[in-house]
Amino acid sequence: MTPHRRRRDERGSALVEFSWLAIILLVPLVWVVLSVFEVQRGAFATSAAARAAGRAFALAPDDATGEARARAAVAQVLADEGTDGQRATVRFSCVPRGSSCHVGTAVVTVVVESQVSLPFSPRILGRQAATFALDASHTVPIGQYVESAPSGDDP
Repeated sequence: MTPHRRRRDERGSALVEFSWLAIILLVPLVWVVLSVFEVQRGAFATSAAARAAGRAFALAPDDATGEARARAAVAQVLADEGTDGQRATVRFSCVPRGSSCHVGTAVVTVVVESQVSLPFSPRILGRQAATFALDASHTVPIGQYVESAPSGDDP
């Protein structure tokens, strides 16, 4: 008697292998795409916040009011852009350095620094392990947003 060898039927195994390969490659690809979109959204929000803060500072009557308005503008822009949990630090500098930045020839630079958390990051790595640092700056001459007084020659 000859022993019968059972032939293994490999029909369907290519589908299983393809499915596993697709899952192994697709999941990281989707994560990378989502992370890029999240960083881009945060970068846009940070840049818009710097522009708004610079304008708010320049339109204020003095430095203290300008800083308060600029910080409020940054918080509002970040909230409007839908970047939940994105915190920002705001720094101001002006040239020429003096007691007040609100003089006619001053140039104010506003720097906004923030971080974006990457999506689906494991908590075991900690909060800082899956963040991306962002910063933007905006420079504004103080006289840029000041209206000129109407002259008496206008009809």
